Amino acid sequence: MSDDIKDKDKVPENIDKDNKNHDDYEEVCYICRRPESKAGKMMRIPNNICICSDCMQKTFDTINSNGMPYMDLLGFPPNMMNMNTIQKDVPKNQKLKKKKIEEEPEETSKAFDIKNVPSPHVIKGKLDDYVVGQEHAKKVLSVAVYNHYKRVVTGTMDDIEIEKSNVLMIGPTGSGKTFLVKTLAKLLDVPLAITDATSLTEAGYIGDDVESVVSKLLAAADNDVEKAEEGIIFIDEIDKIAKKKNTNNRDVSGESVQQGLLKLLEGSEVEVPVGATSKNAMVPLTTVNTRNILFICGGAFPDLDSIIKTRLNKQSSIGFSADLKDKYDEDPNLLLKVTVEDLREYGMIPEFLGRLPIMFSLEGLNKEMLIKILNEPKNAILKQYQKLLALDEVCLEFDDGAMEAIAEKAMEKKTGARALRAIIEDFMLDIMYEIPKDINIGKVTITRDYIEKKGVPQIEMRGSGYKKLLLESSN
Repeated sequence: MSDDIKDKDKVPENIDKDNKNHDDYEEVCYICRRPESKAGKMMRIPNNICICSDCMQKTFDTINSNGMPYMDLLGFPPNMMNMNTIQKDVPKNQKLKKKKIEEEPEETSKAFDIKNVPSPHVIKGKLDDYVVGQEHAKKVLSVAVYNHYKRVVTGTMDDIEIEKSNVLMIGPTGSGKTFLVKTLAKLLDVPLAITDATSLTEAGYIGDDVESVVSKLLAAADNDVEKAEEGIIFIDEIDKIAKKKNTNNRDVSGESVQQGLLKLLEGSEVEVPVGATSKNAMVPLTTVNTRNILFICGGAFPDLDSIIKTRLNKQSSIGFSADLKDKYDEDPNLLLKVTVEDLREYGMIPEFLGRLPIMFSLEGLNKEMLIKILNEPKNAILKQYQKLLALDEVCLEFDDGAMEAIAEKAMEKKTGARALRAIIEDFMLDIMYEIPKDINIGKVTITRDYIEKKGVPQIEMRGSGYKKLLLESSN
């Protein structure tokens, strides 16, 4: 009798295992795809479908107001006429693995601490590891970021309110604007959203409205509002929303977008969808305050140099310097002399520029800077390829002539540093295809002749000083 009771009370090992695995996962809303830890308790309907209370409420509200068919609300295909046909189309895995929770959650949810904000020289030092040149730009950006996050902290310390210091970066294509911002966000460990101003339009027109930039930041912060409110938003190609000249049509992608961005830049509460980039009846909304979000805008501003040159020539035409008015024609860094008045003439409205008080320009990249970009940063392009070949136990080297040839080709393309990878990919393709064929290859040296397609690279075999030409037979 006692043995029967023991057997009855004994729990099978596989059940314990299943329960243990079940505890590691949580339900996911079928509509908004938020996990239970974010959306709250789920409601379960037939076929193992879970819906959060927010989506369920929106469903009922839409039914009452619009009379929308029930099947359309849940996003089911139109060929589903009854619940029995849903089962085969429901994803099998309606659960997500739970995120690990720290033993002391109060530390993880701690407000941004001023002691944790790196000082400007530390920020610049980290940027120096990855960004070549642009000394002035790195210094200005380091101070701006440091002061911004000090402002975030002091906003809760006393009654003195420090105004926002958003940033405007001006620089030619490929000068490193986006790379600077990415490196900065990684250093500070804050969420970053990068958006293109060319996709933004006035609300009600085809395209993304200005609030979509906040939606992207919320998504980058894993829908954590508090984390998103201390993040960075980088709006690239900002020059593309300059006010259109000599047009009678409504400027829905120019001045109207600038007007729409004003409140975001200054700081306001914005309702944005959770888990989606656009608002609709089935997506829950949340409120994000942009007061502590750092906005960085960047653009190449083509033809701005002509505006600057005209202004400088007018100043030079007065007095004894009149004979030097053409001295700016060959100035490669004319953008460094930009003023707010130049940007207003370009098409940026005064209210928009007033909300971007920190403005600086990046230098155009010359041949020497491109050579340094190739091999000096921690994650330099050449170092990446050297590591790839090192995995095959092959040493890859580039002689000085080869690096000069790569930089010269990049200068011809006039797209700055972003041209470097395309050039290297082109000549490295055959090398990375041929090298694994022969395990005796120990070293490959890239020469200028190979870059210019006048010769082939040299290789050395393992354990000997014997050299031969690679790809000789194929050429």
